[in-house]
Order: sequence, then C-alpha cells, then structure tokens
Amino acid sequence: MKSSYADFFAEIINHYQELKIAFSFQDWGTDFLRFFNSEVNYNITKDNLNLKAQIYKGKRSYSFQMDSPTEQDIIQTIDNAILLIDKLPEDPDFVDLEDNMETVAEIPKENNIEKVSLARKINILKQISDAVKPYDYNIYGTFICNYCTQYIINSNGVNKTMVNSPIMLELKAMSQKNDVTVISSFGGEDINDFNLENFISELIEKIKIARNDIIDVQPDNYEVILAPSSIGQLVAYLVFVGMNAISYDKRQSYFENKIGDKVFSDIITIMDDPSFPGLISTDYNSDGHIYKKNVLVKNGTFKKFLVNNYYSYKTGMVKNGGEGQCLVLDKGNTTLNSMIKGIKKGLYISNLHYMNFINPKETSVTGLTRDGTFLIEDGKMTKVVNNLRYTVKLVDILKNITALENVCHIIPNSGNYGAFSIKSAAMPHVKVSSFKITSSTETI
Repeated sequence: MKSSYADFFAEIINHYQELKIAFSFQDWGTDFLRFFNSEVNYNITKDNLNLKAQIYKGKRSYSFQMDSPTEQDIIQTIDNAILLIDKLPEDPDFVDLEDNMETVAEIPKENNIEKVSLARKINILKQISDAVKPYDYNIYGTFICNYCTQYIINSNGVNKTMVNSPIMLELKAMSQKNDVTVISSFGGEDINDFNLENFISELIEKIKIARNDIIDVQPDNYEVILAPSSIGQLVAYLVFVGMNAISYDKRQSYFENKIGDKVFSDIITIMDDPSFPGLISTDYNSDGHIYKKNVLVKNGTFKKFLVNNYYSYKTGMVKNGGEGQCLVLDKGNTTLNSMIKGIKKGLYISNLHYMNFINPKETSVTGLTRDGTFLIEDGKMTKVVNNLRYTVKLVDILKNITALENVCHIIPNSGNYGAFSIKSAAMPHVKVSSFKITSSTETI
C-alpha cells in the first residue's frame, strides 16, 4: 500500500471513470487490556488496515470489505466486481454518493496507545484494586486505547481524513462473598480528564451500599432512578429504532408524522452532538458528511430524524450527517440525592443488559437489570435487589421522567470486537415515575 492512502484511492477512482466508488479506509491500532479477579487476564496490542468499498454502476451496486489489503487485492476485487455488477439487481432508490465537501479544521490528537502505556494502565488498576480489597471486592473489566486514522474518499470528490484516539475503562467490582457487582467507567480522549481519586471514591460508595442485605421484589410498576448508563442505553435504543430515516422509511418509527409534535415533557431535550464537552468526538459520518450537532427533541417537541445521504434522496428529508454516535440527554436542575430522597419506595437501577425489542413501532423492549439494583425506602438506598426483568415502552420511560440530575456523565461503550471501536454518550441520572418490573431472576 502506498504511503499516501488518499492518493492511491483517488487514482483508483480516476481510473474507473465508468463507476461511482466510495471508499472508507481505516488504519487503526488498539491496546486492549482485560483484567479479571484483580489481575491482568491478557493484553492485546495490534494494528490493522480495514477497507470498506461501495461500487455503483448506474443503479447496480457491489460492496466488499477487506482486512490488510494490498493494492493488487483491491484492484483485482474491483475488476471482479465489474464482471458481476451487470448481473445484479438495480436499486431504484439510489441517486448519488455523498457530495458534502465541508470539512472541519484538523486538530492534532495524541496517540493514547503510547500516552496511556500498559504500565500506566496497570498502575491505575492496582490503585483501584487496593482500594476495594478491604471490602472483600475484586475488579474485572477492560481498559482500551485506540488510535485510528480514517480516510473517506468517493467519486464525487469527497476526500476527508479524521483521526480518533479514544480511551475507555469499564470496570466492575465484585463481592467475593456473594457475587454482587457494581459498575463504574471512564471514557474520553484525554487521560488527564480521568480523576482517579473521584473514581475510587464513587466506586467505594457503591460498594458500601452493595454490602447490604439481598432481597427480591414483586412484579409491579416502580418509581425508579435510572443511572446514566441505564438511561443512556434506553435513549440509544429509542434513537436507533425511532429517530433515524431508516426506521422512518421502513414505517417502523414511532415518530412518523410527529415532527413538530409535543412527544415528551418540557424537561426532555435529546441531541446528537459531537461538540459536547467530554464526549469522544467524530468529525464525519460514515459517508463523509460533516458531523454537526443535531437537536432531535427540544423541550419535549420532536424536531428531526437523523438522515444520511442515501435516505435523504429516498425520503426527501434534508440530510444532516448524524448517526447517533454522540447522544446527549440534556441535564436538569436536581441533585441525585434530592431525587432519591423524594422516593418513598422505589428502585435504583445501575445498568441494563440483554435488551431486545418486542415491537419497534411501539418502542417496547424487554431486558434485565444488573451491576447494582438497590431498593429505595424512605429516601435512602437500603438493600440490594436481585436482578430483575423489565418490560417497558421506551417512549413511556421518557414521558414518565419527572426529574433530571443537574450533571451529565460521560458514558463510554465499545463492541469489544473488531477494531474495538469506542463511542460515548452524555447522560444525567433520571427519576421515572413508573417502570414496569415483570419478574425477579432470583440471581445477582
């Protein structure tokens, strides 16, 4: 592969004038540390080149993906595609590739694989492990640093480069007595933003609550406090199934024909905002459209769908470059303590998993709680609750939010496979007046 990836792909595009081609090429490295039982389980450091390509001849298309391709590999694959493409069905909705030429000012980014060395990671983890050990807890989780340069180049003249170097620490502390877990995380682009002292202090406070008695609760509708991780997952699912042009086009969106309608209370504002302080940023979407702030819900009113280039042509909506990778639920004016104090009997839910849609159009989902569910009695968290199954409608959760914390927390997440891509969201704690618990798992 040539030293200048962009030049090589531009040459390819110029050579195949009869085609429309879009390349997305990633030159990425990752340092992935997994720790188990307060010890390093393994550490993977690797580099890879990944190419995704979409080739159009008229309305017929052929796509391919390659890891660590040579120049000859790419040319041969395109030549093979030319032999096949006339036999493929047409896509009647294809009009053109992305043509947004707007660029952002390139800001140099440090390589966090180098800055946050393995020794530095281990030192951080040792301090956390030593802090939880007196409570008979061990730590488990992952500590990931990436460095990725992505080139987005197409036949319409789009030629853009973006560099990302995100960091993610996701940590669970588990009781050696009864396997109760609590979760904490850090995500960002600057390790100097990581306040280890505060991280440990907040983790210890969760552990102290998690040492209380373990109980089951009966199925019912509960008033709950959803931690940032929990509400972040619910908002992400809602945006995915309801607030993008793909779901709109498939007639699966709850928000179809609701632009301009009041859908939630005045306190709810949802944004997709790469400029939000502390979020892991992105300059362009996967098409190469500049990634700017999009307000999806403003003071309870639904404003827009996230629209990429393809679906802008298909639906007639204005493309805006958003992909839901930088979601923000705007903060409120209430402290977490005051939210908890206002609950007579309810639940604090730290984290969710195994969430699946029942009916996307209705936004109904089911899933399980984990990593610290606590009973709230008379304004205090008093007992640990076994993991619970819930069945809710996402829109109802947002409609039932009665208070928002006055702080937004950065919540990172990663697929933990492939390039270990990392993104983040900014979420406050929220108080929800009704959250339907359908059963107890009777397990922590």
